[in-house]
Amino acid sequence: MTNDLFARLARRGLLAGALLLPAGLTWAQVRREYLLTSDWKFAKGEQPAAQQPGFRDAKWQTVSVPHDWAIYGPFSSTNDLQKVRIEQNNETQATTKAGRTGGLPFIGTGWYRRALAVPGFGPGKRAVLLFDGAMSDAHVFVNGQEVAVWPYGYNSFYVDVTGALNATGPNTLAVRLQNQPESSRWYPGAGLYRNVHLIVTNDVHIPVWGTYLTTPEINANYAKVKLRTQVEAPVGTTSALRLQTEIRDAQGQMVATLSTPLGATDGQTFEQNLVVPTPRLWSPETPALYTASSKLFAGEELKDEYETRFGIRSFSFEAGKGFSLNGQPRKFKGVCNHHDLGPLGAAINTAALRRQLTLLKNMGCDAIRTAHNMPAPELVELCDEMGFMLMVESFDEWKTPKVKNGYSQYFDQWAEKDLVNMVHRDRNHPSVIMWSIGNEVPDQSTAGGNKIAKRLQDIVHREDPTRPVTMGMDRFDDDLKNNFASVIDIPGFNYKPHRYPEAQAKLPQGMILGSETASTVSSRGVYKFPVVQAKEQKYPDNQSSSYDLEACSWSQVPDDEFVAQDELPYTLGEFVWTGFDYLGEPTPYDERWPSHSSYFGILDLAGLPKDRYYLYRARWNTQQPTLHLLPHWTWSGREGQATPVFCYTSYPSAELFVNGKSQGRQTKTTTGSPQARYRLMWNEVKYEPGSIKVVAYDAAGKAVAEEEVRTAGQPHHIRLVADRTTLRADGQDLAFVTARVEDAQGNLCPEATTQLQFSVGGAGKFRAVANGDATNLQPFHEPRMKAFQGQLVALVQTTTQAGEVQLKVSGKGLKDGAIRLQTTTAATK
Repeated sequence: MTNDLFARLARRGLLAGALLLPAGLTWAQVRREYLLTSDWKFAKGEQPAAQQPGFRDAKWQTVSVPHDWAIYGPFSSTNDLQKVRIEQNNETQATTKAGRTGGLPFIGTGWYRRALAVPGFGPGKRAVLLFDGAMSDAHVFVNGQEVAVWPYGYNSFYVDVTGALNATGPNTLAVRLQNQPESSRWYPGAGLYRNVHLIVTNDVHIPVWGTYLTTPEINANYAKVKLRTQVEAPVGTTSALRLQTEIRDAQGQMVATLSTPLGATDGQTFEQNLVVPTPRLWSPETPALYTASSKLFAGEELKDEYETRFGIRSFSFEAGKGFSLNGQPRKFKGVCNHHDLGPLGAAINTAALRRQLTLLKNMGCDAIRTAHNMPAPELVELCDEMGFMLMVESFDEWKTPKVKNGYSQYFDQWAEKDLVNMVHRDRNHPSVIMWSIGNEVPDQSTAGGNKIAKRLQDIVHREDPTRPVTMGMDRFDDDLKNNFASVIDIPGFNYKPHRYPEAQAKLPQGMILGSETASTVSSRGVYKFPVVQAKEQKYPDNQSSSYDLEACSWSQVPDDEFVAQDELPYTLGEFVWTGFDYLGEPTPYDERWPSHSSYFGILDLAGLPKDRYYLYRARWNTQQPTLHLLPHWTWSGREGQATPVFCYTSYPSAELFVNGKSQGRQTKTTTGSPQARYRLMWNEVKYEPGSIKVVAYDAAGKAVAEEEVRTAGQPHHIRLVADRTTLRADGQDLAFVTARVEDAQGNLCPEATTQLQFSVGGAGKFRAVANGDATNLQPFHEPRMKAFQGQLVALVQTTTQAGEVQLKVSGKGLKDGAIRLQTTTAATK
């Protein structure tokens, strides 16, 4: 490839800087991978003959991929209006659900087209298209020929398109996608919402996901690494094949090497056994990574080079003892997360994922369940790097439907194919600890449901015998009566902490996982009175109280699960529903509009922490102290009324002061309510303007920290706080800038709803905005939005030009806020 051609391809987005080869190699590389990001043409609706190369698409919209065409709205209660009875919610009759899938217009057909340049293609070459996910029912065409069909929108799939290409060009790639009504229980997204790759290799090559690496023996002195590598070669290939593998640590130092000939009895698979001395073990606390670089030779000619990144760690699940990682017992401090990224919709973005994981890491979270589907590969890679254990989940539906047009229509034909792709793609990742074959499937209650579970589990074991299989079960009595739960390696129960002892007594596994827990509902910064523990509580404003005492009929507040996890040694930990609010499922307001996103999140749709964040942080983050007061203290009209004050803290006791007057000292206790074990509560505090201050004491009774909340004055200015101020000038990186409406003294104005306007100058552009309000119907992509409880988050995206970015935020009656960011071509995180 000439430098001029490379430059042209780079400008057109055909080349990404993510070649699967070590830096420093020349363009005589044997394997090339390109991200197909730019110059896509898109049109919504059926487009007859759009797969044909000569189809005229000049009037279509030009978009970049990843792309979610439905996130731009508008919101409407009539988008995917469903009249259903939700069995999982204990409903007895069907009712109309306005915002069940987010109120966004994701239903219908969408077409994508682009020219497909294939650099270096010719005789002796192969070309593969790899789709990380396409929502949904993908039909892929090259030069008018249908080359692939893949119904499940969450799964990755690939297709060899060599035979469909014109060797000398031009070539045309077209993709037809279709979302059916009533096909989901949440917002699924629409379009090519994950990356599309073009991979060009020699005809003798290692295929996509062609390696399988395990570490069968680990001790302090060495780790054995077993690497199985598939090879594809034309029939009649005569040159002897040899695989030369080097293992390097995170610093690039070679720690092991081996050269292996392919024997006559080996078929098309190499097996290599290497030894890494004094290995650094992967864990959430020390996410050490290695890379196995394999060079495939035919005779003396280099035919392919393939990298397998991996970690060295051991884990076990033992009856009565629970889970251990690298020989150390621990419990999962996990959350469930849907795939959408709030104001970005389903379109994947690495910076947005990294921000989510950074916030979760600060909370002390160490595990994620990819509810209820295969995740984007970028998430799995970030979990490897940042240290999160993963439960990778496959299906929300088997043979028995939950929704009219769900996965059940594909299950018989596609379930095994989907499981195989899921396992093959992610089985080399150290972050992946468990596979999940399903969530709350109605087949728990059907005759033969346990046989389906066994068959799916056997498929996963066949493809990866090193990890256990679990699933989220919610039909407890049927799970035990139908021998359903007894089949699963790791029995996972959703919202059943009070029945863990019964399950432990009746099941053979000797362990219980809280596969989905809590489902507490709250709206950030919203507090309701009187403060009481309640289920299915609804208010006229379609919000839920942030005192964290409200749940659904089938769920609990966090403290109930905490007690079970603390008192029962056979429990493995929990995966809280959910880490972040997500689009769709606005329980308890499924039947009331407007309500377009969930209330379950520990963080809201904008990624701002709710009070509950600090309740979990106090329990999970053992490296840093936590001290957090709630509610806010700006309550005009509540003077003299009881306004309970809660403190979420890692300290054992604290004393509360209102305007300097002590309200008494509270100490966590194992007697009384579950809340008394994990929260400090002053329930009879009378509101008076001024301040509330809490002083925390350590176990020895020494005052060690304090937190104060003051009554806010009139809104005065906008303060901007960015999650990062140095970004990559790659056209994809994002800064998340929190805009706070504050009074003249810098106190947050907690009830401010001022509409804010955004303008971006320099080497960046406005991307989206969110305020975390489930009832807000303003579009995410327009540069204006009302603050919710005094805050919102604006997203600024880089261009491909390095330089300074200026963000200005203004609002009526407020002093403007401004911030400067810097973009650079150097790699940053």
